[in-house]
Amino acid sequence: MLTEILGSSLSDFIGVTIVIFGGAAFMTGQALAGTWRPIWQMVPYGFLLAAANRFFSWSLFHGELLAPIGFAVDALVIIAIGVLAYRLMLAHRMTTQYPWLYERAGLLSWRMREGVTTPR
Repeated sequence: MLTEILGSSLSDFIGVTIVIFGGAAFMTGQALAGTWRPIWQMVPYGFLLAAANRFFSWSLFHGELLAPIGFAVDALVIIAIGVLAYRLMLAHRMTTQYPWLYERAGLLSWRMREGVTTPR
């Protein structure tokens, strides 16, 4: 059942999609945030990574190349990892580059420091 949905076995999905291409998506998200690019750019990069992921699963582990549901699952996982990395990097960047303005407000967000007023 799970093999039909993913287009490959669970171990192949974990190894190729999450570890290898998830790592590439994590670095892509960090690079986008590090260069102040908008978050929507993770979507086309995620689809390109998912297409490469399908090819690697097919060529190395004999998975289905043209599995639309498998491609959609791969793309969603890869884009989610990239967006998570984007928010992590952006929160880190905002609080380290502007420490007089912002402080961490959790793992993925930041807030204005107490007593800081913004000009109007």
